[in-house]
Amino acid sequence: MTSAHPPPAPGRELSNPPTDGISNLRFSNHSDHLLVSSWDKTVRLYDASADSLRGEFMHGGPVLDCCFHDDSSGFSASADNTVRRIVFSHGKEDILGRHDAPVRCIEYSYAAGQVITGSWDKTLKCWDPRGASGQERTLVGTYPQPERVYSLSLVGNRLVVATAGRQVNVYDLRNMSQPEQRRESSLKYQTRCVRCYPNGTGYALSSVEGRVAMEFFDLSEASQAKKYAFKCHRKSEAGRDIVYPVNAIAFHPVYGTFATGGCDGFVNVWDGNNKKRLYQYSKYPTSIAALSFSRDGRLLAVASSYTFEEGEKPHEPDAIFVRSVNEIEVKPKPK
Repeated sequence: MTSAHPPPAPGRELSNPPTDGISNLRFSNHSDHLLVSSWDKTVRLYDASADSLRGEFMHGGPVLDCCFHDDSSGFSASADNTVRRIVFSHGKEDILGRHDAPVRCIEYSYAAGQVITGSWDKTLKCWDPRGASGQERTLVGTYPQPERVYSLSLVGNRLVVATAGRQVNVYDLRNMSQPEQRRESSLKYQTRCVRCYPNGTGYALSSVEGRVAMEFFDLSEASQAKKYAFKCHRKSEAGRDIVYPVNAIAFHPVYGTFATGGCDGFVNVWDGNNKKRLYQYSKYPTSIAALSFSRDGRLLAVASSYTFEEGEKPHEPDAIFVRSVNEIEVKPKPK
């Protein structure tokens, strides 16, 4: 179905958005359901195509991350130190367990059937959501990290953990006793986001200082020679470079190209293999806090939400835009 009038530049704004900063949003692997976590202490489930709010759960503190389990249930990571399972179809929730500090990141591994959480308590924990409720029965293991966990990403059995102090640990979920690789970020400044390539060969890592690094798991010289970093989300003003944190990275599920979102309010789309920028969307009202492509890559959800990089100040309201993705914006151009 094509309409004669293209959608307005930013995409369609979802109604009933969170009332405070959006910490993450993610599309389901099964539908256009969108899960959103926020500093307003909620996790919300939307049907992004129908623009309807399907459910909402309140937590005891800001929610710093969320992920799907199946189409109507998921998991959340909260600043009240809890890890929760939330079931929208039954309107019920339970606590899988706790960390000793705010839980920053959460992922569900279909390969391992486990929930993986990273916390500011400098640990990673794995949980078995099938275990009867009660922390002792659901906790599979606790794995100390060099610093506070800032970002996690999974591909197949590989887990990449990015921490404060620019450390990166790469694990094989089938053997968590120690990292498969211990690395340092190739960027000079604090890590904001890490996301694995859909093809499983490496990961992209972004920093607070307008840069993204493209890394590869294979330690052979040939593979390591392919790694590089590039500048983005910056502008020149009166002869000086203004740099912005790159808060979000999202890979396109079909083409393996990726979008980045920065505190400059821009979303850029990149072809990492050919080292080219494919597209820049028109500017959003405020910082891009999170990005997610739908399972078929036809929709891109954009959280336009001030991330307090300049402290308390008046800012645009938090909003979620869902834009229809045109192939020309995300498909690598032939050489």
